[in-house]
Amino acid sequence: MAIRTIVKHPDELLEKSCAKVTVFDKELAVLLDDMYETMIEADGVGIAAPQVGVSARVAIVDFGEGQDPIEMINPELVLFEGADTDIEGCLSFPGIFGEVERPDHVKIKAQERDGSWYELEAEGYEARAILHEMDHLDGVLFTSKITKYISQEELDEILKAQEEEEPV
Repeated sequence: MAIRTIVKHPDELLEKSCAKVTVFDKELAVLLDDMYETMIEADGVGIAAPQVGVSARVAIVDFGEGQDPIEMINPELVLFEGADTDIEGCLSFPGIFGEVERPDHVKIKAQERDGSWYELEAEGYEARAILHEMDHLDGVLFTSKITKYISQEELDEILKAQEEEEPV
């Protein structure tokens, strides 16, 4: 496994629709493993193939907390409902944060690294992260959906207030 360089905006690759994965081989497994290592090294929650320079419909989200990472190959949105606005950031846009409205509940269909299909439902923060990564596969950047930019100082204050609210 290797840490790959994260592609930063304004690289054109980030704004292009990615190619469907048709070959499920060792090369794909290496890509997934490298993406995971790169995401962890960058302290991210999700990463998509174009963010490591590969135009393929491959993304990963990882919520930690003892859960396995979710590998999404050729993901398709089956259902979305509700709406929620929250703050997002992106590994390809260091230091940029903003409020983005997204569906609060999603159901997706995607393939595993062996090509088998699975379905997954997610809500809240998990749904947001999945949709953010799926957008990358279509060349859609979160900055195009921001309704209000948040400065690093504002974000730090929000996070500090949330920590103070949590019971110990």
